[in-house]
Amino acid sequence: MKGSGSARNSPPARGSAAAPPARFQDGTVTLRLHVQPGARTSGWAGTHGDALRLRLAAPAVDGRANAACIAFLAKALGVPRRAVTIVSGAGARDKVVRAEGVDPARYRAALQAERA
Repeated sequence: MKGSGSARNSPPARGSAAAPPARFQDGTVTLRLHVQPGARTSGWAGTHGDALRLRLAAPAVDGRANAACIAFLAKALGVPRRAVTIVSGAGARDKVVRAEGVDPARYRAALQAERA
């Protein structure tokens, strides 16, 4: 298991030397994710290298994990599902996902909600 136990249920750390896992541009956020399907519950799980770690309860079968990833992000970021797109990595754990119409403050609040 990579990482420390303290990052298990916390959002990603700020100020790391790696590139940030989220990039905002013209109302769109692009996220680098490391997805772990088949978890007990869905939620943020810290970082994995330079990506956000996202655990999903859905299994990686017949696109269920990708659908759950899109649904989770849409709900967390307050946008419709159609605004969330998997740009690359649909068949892999490491994904790049783009969400349109995301307010940077809403993104930060979504990550902070997981700490509570």
